[in-house]
Amino acid sequence: MSPTWFQIIILAFLQGAAELLPVSSSAHVILAEKLMGLDPSRPELTFLLVMLHTGTMFAVIAYFWSAWKESYFSSFNRFLSILPSLAVATVITFILGFVLKVVIEKVILGGGAKAEVEELFSNLPLVGGALAAAGLLIIVSGLFAKNGGDDQEITLPASGWIGIVQALCLPFRGFSRSGATISTALLLGINKRRAEEFSFALAVILTPPVIILELKRLLKANSTAAQPVHLTSLLFPGMVGMGCSFVAGLLALRLLSRWLETGRWHYFGFYCLAFAAVVVAFAWAGF
Repeated sequence: MSPTWFQIIILAFLQGAAELLPVSSSAHVILAEKLMGLDPSRPELTFLLVMLHTGTMFAVIAYFWSAWKESYFSSFNRFLSILPSLAVATVITFILGFVLKVVIEKVILGGGAKAEVEELFSNLPLVGGALAAAGLLIIVSGLFAKNGGDDQEITLPASGWIGIVQALCLPFRGFSRSGATISTALLLGINKRRAEEFSFALAVILTPPVIILELKRLLKANSTAAQPVHLTSLLFPGMVGMGCSFVAGLLALRLLSRWLETGRWHYFGFYCLAFAAVVVAFAWAGF
């Protein structure tokens, strides 16, 4: 069943807000789709998710552009000084993410023709466990991490740890990327503002390859489907969804920044724990 306009708007605002808040968009969207009777694996839903990811990426760029100009692009030398940290975190994320994908598909899932890491994405008990782990990490970092100085740089070892944690977010839906990377940075003593800017700079780097992979999976699934979907008919609904996710993303980033700066970061962790219990309860109920 294809999503209605109402469902598209609901999913767009849910994805846009939860994608950028440290509460895991995947957990929220997967549960919402199941409650609406939608199949997340259908090409229509996959295409919509691609468009929603694009909207949130543009929201991140719009929100952080002024801060990035000051922190990263104030001069060519300044850009060169931060580039190695971004590169180290990104390269480690892709290498470890690829290794995890191979291990999960070849070992855990048995290596069959249809063994894909995406099979884990709708596993509600696993999503709930990942949510709980992210919640605990956020609580610990919010309550016990010390805020570094404004002039502190993100070292290569610190960026390496952030890249490792970011890689763990790729196969385990529910383990919030923003929550995990910002929390890791805080525990490493990095300033709150720098931790936030660095985390979302990594998001902008990571999102285009993820979108490309999702599109490749979509085209592959569509080419082998008994009743292929004409994706051009989904373009306008996808554009509307992208616009809604953009607006929701901007509002979510304002809330995240305010809570991070005012010492309420750990509240997101308590929310993750509560929502993890909800997800597990739905799993026990047979959803």
